[in-house]
Amino acid sequence: MGRKADGRLGRDFEFAAPDGADGFQEHKEVVSTQRVTVHTNELAQRADELFAGQGILLSGTVYTARDAAHKRMIAMLDAGEELPICIKGAVLYYAGPTPAPAGLPIGSCGPTTSGRMDVHTPRLLSLGLKGMIGKGQRAREVVEAIGQYKATYLCAIGGAGALAAKCIKSCEVVAFEDLGCESIKRLTVEKFPLVVAVDCHGGNLFDRE
Repeated sequence: MGRKADGRLGRDFEFAAPDGADGFQEHKEVVSTQRVTVHTNELAQRADELFAGQGILLSGTVYTARDAAHKRMIAMLDAGEELPICIKGAVLYYAGPTPAPAGLPIGSCGPTTSGRMDVHTPRLLSLGLKGMIGKGQRAREVVEAIGQYKATYLCAIGGAGALAAKCIKSCEVVAFEDLGCESIKRLTVEKFPLVVAVDCHGGNLFDRE
């Protein structure tokens, strides 16, 4: 399998390196040419079947949540309040979509750097979070928690903003509307191409030799 010069995902999934993928280890099997179709409702049950380097097509319900939304959710938990979304079994997309053009459900919707959410992620994983979509590597504590709680970290491909928008069929603000683009939105996605970056078996595409 050959690495693309710009580190982006080829049509056949021969290689994938998400934006911000400095530190990706070279694997002979970097990304499987077989794209696995996964629904968000079954991600928890299928976590054991997913391995770092697999290309997947994700469909179902995904919630956007960036820095500000994470801080509010943690503050709510600290105050003993119920979260505005059911975190158990949820998939969070670290993105802040731009306003939707006329006739479309959403604007550009590319991922932000996942490391910004690392400080909050182990706690959410302990509450049942099962999937995260973003770009870049995760802290050791997050990788360990992904294994402990049988979750999956997925990376969006390079230039994912416009591509993601094509895969999003609906978008609805469900919490923290005052945060604007960083509000929590419920997205319905269809065949969103992603790469398993950290699996529940300890596999991590960002590991260095």
